[in-house]
Amino acid sequence: MRKAFICPTKFVQGEDELLNLGYFVSTFGKKALLIAHKDDVARVASKLDATEKKFGISLVKAPFKGECSRSEVAELQKIAKENKCDCIIGLGGGKAIDTSKCVAEGGALIICPTIAATDAPTSHSAVLYHEDGAFDDYAYFKQSPSVVLIDTTVIANAPVRFLVSGMGDALSTYFEARATHNSFSNVNAGLPCGAREGKCPPAKGTETALNLARLCYESLISDGLKAKQACECKVVTQSLEKIIETNILLSGLGFESGGLAAAHAVANGLTILEGTHKYFHGEKVAFGTLTQLILENSPMEEIEEVLSFCLSVGLPVCLKDIGSSAEELTKNNNALLKQVAEKACIPDESIHSMPFPVTADMVAAAIIAADKLGSTAKEECCC
Repeated sequence: MRKAFICPTKFVQGEDELLNLGYFVSTFGKKALLIAHKDDVARVASKLDATEKKFGISLVKAPFKGECSRSEVAELQKIAKENKCDCIIGLGGGKAIDTSKCVAEGGALIICPTIAATDAPTSHSAVLYHEDGAFDDYAYFKQSPSVVLIDTTVIANAPVRFLVSGMGDALSTYFEARATHNSFSNVNAGLPCGAREGKCPPAKGTETALNLARLCYESLISDGLKAKQACECKVVTQSLEKIIETNILLSGLGFESGGLAAAHAVANGLTILEGTHKYFHGEKVAFGTLTQLILENSPMEEIEEVLSFCLSVGLPVCLKDIGSSAEELTKNNNALLKQVAEKACIPDESIHSMPFPVTADMVAAAIIAADKLGSTAKEECCC
């Protein structure tokens, strides 16, 4: 059986770690193209200035427009070439990070997240959009980022909702990796050498990835609430450090080398509902995780633990928590519910990594059952 595991070359996190950014730039050369939204640059401007002076490097601040589109990538590649940049830096949230991956094309790349809202920083993939914000395509590169550098002080001062959303994204990691492992499905780690185009055989997940995914879940349960409270106080504690590592590293390695399954597919299906658009990816994934657990008839003890965790940190447990409702989905002969379920079951979706055949009818039933279970738990919690 062919297996694959992929990860960044180096992962570093610590308080005020951005002050050491210049050191990592200097390992590639003297000049780096910095891709970041102007607001993110402003938040850490003093640290960027300090690291330039300390290590004698130069940061070329690109005019990033905010969308990871082909035209944006081409323009930034032109700027990097004209300025003879030795490496690329992606600083900020998901769009800046994905854009930097596309500009670097698997070359020297330093990722500096300013929030811990997703596990994207460690991966070798990116999502491309059209200039109007509509989905374009997925992009895969020959390797993961060269360096993932996280300033925990910056994360601690970001809005708490980002951290909690990251926990929602991480919550699914173990359950999806477990399902993928049990079904012997392929994982994204097998894609860099062209498996998607049929240039080499696809690959299964490793035991290492599965166990990292399990550790991801265990860390959330033990430290998630404490980390949220620390972030509310804008202080860096051991628990916050642990959850930053969980949200970004453990979840990143777990999803890419362990696999995705129903939770992310359901979250993707929910995006057709206009009410969900103002909610973060991780918030929709949290409800998707509950739906997956219902779909596979997990033990009630396991479901209750997940529900309890979600309620403790403020993650969604029912449709109303993500801007929808069972009433909305089931009116007009279940029209919207069918659309959500069908989108979750399109041929290329990760839901087909479940260890049994899944149909749209099964997904629709699981969504309604998960909503009922979560709504009841929320009512009991508030009593």
